[in-house]
Amino acid sequence: MSEALLPLGIDISKTDFHVALLKSAKRSKYEHFSNDTEGFRQLSQWLDQPGVGPVHACLEATSIYGHALALYLHQQGHQVSIVNPLRVKGYSKSQLSRTKSDRADAKLIAQFCRDLKPAPWQPSAVEVSQLQGYTRRLDALEHMLTEEKNRLQVTPPRLRSRYRRPYPVSAGAGGNGKKRLREHIQAHESLQSQQALLTSIVGVGESTAARVLAEIGSIEHFTSARQLAAFAGLTPQEHTSGTSVQGKTRLCKIGNRRLRKALYFPALTWWRRCPQARAFWRTALSRWQGQDAGHWCFDAQAHARHLWHPQVGKTL
Repeated sequence: MSEALLPLGIDISKTDFHVALLKSAKRSKYEHFSNDTEGFRQLSQWLDQPGVGPVHACLEATSIYGHALALYLHQQGHQVSIVNPLRVKGYSKSQLSRTKSDRADAKLIAQFCRDLKPAPWQPSAVEVSQLQGYTRRLDALEHMLTEEKNRLQVTPPRLRSRYRRPYPVSAGAGGNGKKRLREHIQAHESLQSQQALLTSIVGVGESTAARVLAEIGSIEHFTSARQLAAFAGLTPQEHTSGTSVQGKTRLCKIGNRRLRKALYFPALTWWRRCPQARAFWRTALSRWQGQDAGHWCFDAQAHARHLWHPQVGKTL
């Protein structure tokens, strides 16, 4: 079906977006719209032209600027793909692209969509999208509060009393956010049951479970635990070539960094407290004994996260 759809490249930004519709190999149409409801309506009218029909729209995962547009196009019956910007950048290099502009980027994304046919994007359920909004807002508040506390430590004593005011506001907002997060999970049976399953894993608490559910979305999108680990950027990355290049195997961090962050300390707890992890500990100890302590610690923690993460997928 995707072969019959015309590719539509979208270069998204916070306030507007540029589109390029490839009608043939040498024929393209361009337009520019505002990134709001009115701009979405104008885009639908622009696409409502003879010989177009449903399109395969493709845009980069640029923060959350394109989610509203992607959801709108999906609801209008178009096929939508949200791709990693690194894929488009690599495609640009392969095409020896020299021009960098909003219009040129939109055409490049359309060509990428035509040639590589990325997988369709499926929107998350409403309760999962709201859960993601709660967790990310709570993380942002906690980050800001930590920054302000650090600034206060280097603030002159005479000025500290003036800068203490934001703390109660930030702390109160964080407390209300946690309360709303718990209420949201309790109000949806599917989220509540999945959280109960995740918290049965050694090292996983309610906070970690909420963030894992928010970032994973629907577990049905993954066919295996290894695919889920790749989504989080926790699969091994080998770097060898012939006899001259013998690089160290590390974790490939091309994935969801928020999910990796949420899993870091739970993985360490699992590594230290779970009986099933002690066999790995003994094997790692014998393998890296006598090597540099820093490299040993990094590799051991990385392997612990890589081995522990599939437990999440299997549990769900």
